[in-house]
Formats: sequence, structure tokens, C-alpha cells
Amino acid sequence: MTFADVAARLAARTALTLGWRPDDFWNATPGELLGILQAMASDGEAPPSPDIMHRLMTQFPDSPSGET
Repeated sequence: MTFADVAARLAARTALTLGWRPDDFWNATPGELLGILQAMASDGEAPPSPDIMHRLMTQFPDSPSGET
């Protein structure tokens, strides 16, 4: 099986499981995808609170200017 075959299968699974469009799949890092899939398989651990999410977004902004 080639890389393209595996990638196509994984992209299809993320579309079915997560509702992702192809762009969502190709723009995600392997670590992000793994984190999402692990969270879905977790044993009920609570997600981070809005306060923790805000602190993380401030600490690690997506844009260079720090806008969220």
C-alpha cells in the first residue's frame, strides 16, 4: 500500500468520523490528529475548562500578532 493509499483512507475516515473536509485533514498535523483521536477514545477525562483554553490560546497564538 502506498502513502497516497493510506492518506486517502485516513482522509476518508476523518471525513466520516470527524466531519472533516479534505482541507481540514491536509492542514492538520499528525500530532493534532492523534490528539483528537486519543481524546475521542478517552475514558471520560474532562476537557480543558474555558479558562485553561483561553490561557493556552494566549500563550500559543495561531497568528504572529497574537490575535485570536
